[in-house]
Amino acid sequence: MHVPDGMINLPVSAAAGVVAAGAVAVSLRGARRELGDGPLAEGHGAERTAPLAGLVAAFVFAVQMLNFPVAAGTSGHLLGGALAAILVGPFTGVLCIAVVLLMQGILFADGGLTALGVNITVMGVVTVLVSYGIFRALLRVLPKGRHSVTGSAFVAALVSVPAAAAAFTLLYAIGGTTDVPIGKVLTAMVGVHVLIGIGEAAITALTVGAVIAVRPDLVHGARGLAAPLKLRVDGELIDAPAAPATASAAARSPRGLLAAGLGTALLLAGVVSFYASANPDGLEKVAADKGFDKSVDEHAAADSPLADYGIADISDSRLSGGLAGVIGVGATVVVGSGVFYAVHRRRTTRNASAPTSAERA
Repeated sequence: MHVPDGMINLPVSAAAGVVAAGAVAVSLRGARRELGDGPLAEGHGAERTAPLAGLVAAFVFAVQMLNFPVAAGTSGHLLGGALAAILVGPFTGVLCIAVVLLMQGILFADGGLTALGVNITVMGVVTVLVSYGIFRALLRVLPKGRHSVTGSAFVAALVSVPAAAAAFTLLYAIGGTTDVPIGKVLTAMVGVHVLIGIGEAAITALTVGAVIAVRPDLVHGARGLAAPLKLRVDGELIDAPAAPATASAAARSPRGLLAAGLGTALLLAGVVSFYASANPDGLEKVAADKGFDKSVDEHAAADSPLADYGIADISDSRLSGGLAGVIGVGATVVVGSGVFYAVHRRRTTRNASAPTSAERA
């Protein structure tokens, strides 16, 4: 659903850019808390939390390369807002998607640069707000446990995709550069993105379930959701005394998971992406069918050596696309980890410089 340049006029694109910038600013503040909380960060700092968040961004980048067929010559791909929010928190999740969209726009000419604010707002802010709100609401009413987390993740991800499609349609209704019936655009966009949402939901639930199976302490959305251990005393069930589990969780290095996750992202982007569907995605298909693709401008980074997810000087399409995917994953994990390390370090520095209660007295 990457919106290209020219599809939405400059005033609305600029307004969306202001919204996106504000959301990123708020997320930077919120991410400081998310990256500094939880068992993984206790006593270890950014050397653990930042790479994990950077890996989530790289994984979203890799999976977005895997367009899957949905219907009538249309494909879809992961948006990733729900997955990122559930794994690392909603504020960090917005930053993950922003990093991915920035890398895609600058390096691969995917998603317009003047439309970057539109894309961050639609694919990052809307998907995170909708999915995480639904996810937390479901967890309040469902029994505590892993199945509730994965089930809630499925529903949240499913709803987030047509919600993003509706948000795009609203922006197009205000600032679209082609005169088309908005009602028909809304029906087509939401309809096809409900189908794409099923794929998004499956990928999100499978990924969250896989991480929970090996390291539940690393899933932000699953913290504190384990059912309390019960003991039978004199024929009655009572809560067992709380055990100091956070210490053992914090002592466990996430290196194994990080290595496995990075290897998976490289495999998906470097090899599996070659078999992705070549059909236009939901937005491209609707734009072509409804005739509002004619206003699209040439991308400012069209001359990038990595444009269209290939390397210009390599004629072998499999090798070209695979290397481009690997470069994209590497660039995203490096930039993402750097951003999250800086966010975490700023939080640590601010806490260290804050006066203690004794000093204030």
